[in-house]
Amino acid sequence: MTSLGVAFADDALEARVSHGVDLVEEHLARVIDSDEQFITEAAAHLLNAGGKRFRPMLVLVCAEFGDPTHPDVVPAGTAVELTHLATLYHDDVMDEADIRRGAESANSRWDNSLAILVGDYLFAHASEVVSTLGPEAVGVQARTFARLVKGQIRETIGPRDGEDPLAHYLSVVADKTGSLIATSAQFGATMGRAPDDVVAALTEFGERIGVAFQLSDDILDVASESSDSGKTPGTDLREGVPTLPVILVQRSTDPADAELVRLLSGPITDDVDVSRALDALRAHPAMDEARAVVQAEADAARALLAKLPDTPARVALRAICDTLATRLS
Repeated sequence: MTSLGVAFADDALEARVSHGVDLVEEHLARVIDSDEQFITEAAAHLLNAGGKRFRPMLVLVCAEFGDPTHPDVVPAGTAVELTHLATLYHDDVMDEADIRRGAESANSRWDNSLAILVGDYLFAHASEVVSTLGPEAVGVQARTFARLVKGQIRETIGPRDGEDPLAHYLSVVADKTGSLIATSAQFGATMGRAPDDVVAALTEFGERIGVAFQLSDDILDVASESSDSGKTPGTDLREGVPTLPVILVQRSTDPADAELVRLLSGPITDDVDVSRALDALRAHPAMDEARAVVQAEADAARALLAKLPDTPARVALRAICDTLATRLS
């Protein structure tokens, strides 16, 4: 497992991708630089807090199915990471978060208005970078942005009357997380000038693997004894966020689950109640059901790889699918 979070069986591929990520880092720093010192500082706040750069990495791996040295590949990686960073600034405002990537969130360090404006600044620069990649890329970026916003709106308002909460949640995850990872794969393949059928397969792969990783985070928020998911276990319960295991429990009609369903009906503010809820969820069959949902997404993503040429890049993408099983074991 490398610092990029992917097991590369091929040293040459790993070296190329690592070098590409370094070039993306340099491009990111140049793009967010401003003649206004505060803007540069605020825009670099989360950038400098770290992250695995999974989306740029995926751009670079998917470009391997064409020409990974094409000059459009690195800007594409920069654009998706700028878009991702922008969503983090906005998400922290929506979630009233204090910590992001182990550092003080921008809204906590400054205020909500500035965090929103910095997110807008990053979105604008992402669009500027994408504009250099051609009109088709601009269209993809616009549709991705629309899905990101739609997912956030639908999460905020919740399911409509009569709408299945699980179906609603899965569609929100697809929009909020799957869409940008799908675009990362699509941009990599497209900017590398891969064949159209390869671009289509990689785009669907990205969407499915993005959904699977988000759902696996839902499970880790309950199952982990430490901060394996990047946050304190039970965070979603404290915030009243209805994630996959919780929704599956709430569908139960078993009288034995009535007390747990009641406990999960809203934010849990008491630490003792959080511990009770975590213990009950960890022992509940819904956890295995949730793992099965994640496994089904990972299996569907892995099946798409059969459509691709047998190369070290395909092996690396298969390793991403395998990582999901490792996370949840």
